[in-house]
Amino acid sequence: MLEPYQPLSRSIAGKIAIVTGAASGMGRATAHLFASEGAHVAVTDLDQARCDAVVREIEDAGYSGSAKAWALDVSDPNAIKTVVGAIAASFGGVDILVNNAGFAIPADIAEESYEDSWGQTLAVMLTAHQRMIRAALPHLRKAEHPRIVNIASTEGFGASPGNSPYAAAKHGVIGLTRGLAVDLGRDGITVNCVCPGPIRTGITDAISEEHKTIYAKRRVALRRYAIPEEVAHVTLSCVLPSASFLTGAAIPVDGGLTIKNA
Repeated sequence: MLEPYQPLSRSIAGKIAIVTGAASGMGRATAHLFASEGAHVAVTDLDQARCDAVVREIEDAGYSGSAKAWALDVSDPNAIKTVVGAIAASFGGVDILVNNAGFAIPADIAEESYEDSWGQTLAVMLTAHQRMIRAALPHLRKAEHPRIVNIASTEGFGASPGNSPYAAAKHGVIGLTRGLAVDLGRDGITVNCVCPGPIRTGITDAISEEHKTIYAKRRVALRRYAIPEEVAHVTLSCVLPSASFLTGAAIPVDGGLTIKNA
């Protein structure tokens, strides 16, 4: 006799989510999407005014009270502890953490400036991830469906010229994700990694439309750049209560970039 079908929840209504780098790009899209799905969202980024603006956008979309803003420099370990504590106190816990904050600084290994690029890049896009997780961990351990999503990149699978600190950080994010998925599995905490490819964000704004089109037609199976919302929906899929047996995954959201021969 077959076991009865077991329905699993695909709702994050009432969940408490922290999103870093949420004032623009994929973080902003994730904050909007989570709020529209009924979650309470902590919008965090460097600038308080820009975080406030995203909260107003969410409220203007009809989700009043779903989001609150905190200025947070994720390269500052003390700020992480303070802000995560304030978020947990304000909302009553933490169920979901999305480590999204990031930037790209071109770097030439032969130049003295390489050290600055290396230090800043790893501080924000690798070291900060584990610090955010450690700060949120006591609260995540109390959550019914605790979820961590680290935003990496297809640069975590390979590398582009002049971008080695960024590639090193993103490779590290994938490794951190896999290691913590093993370590935190006993607590029922899932840890996954979303790896965007060519996305229309602040990082790619400087690339002309002509060059975006040439690149996409040559390298991307779907022959275009994505919008941030397309990445946000994959992140949402990773944090659903029903995503309960998905952990340690590095999921490309790249339109087929990593599987297409040039």
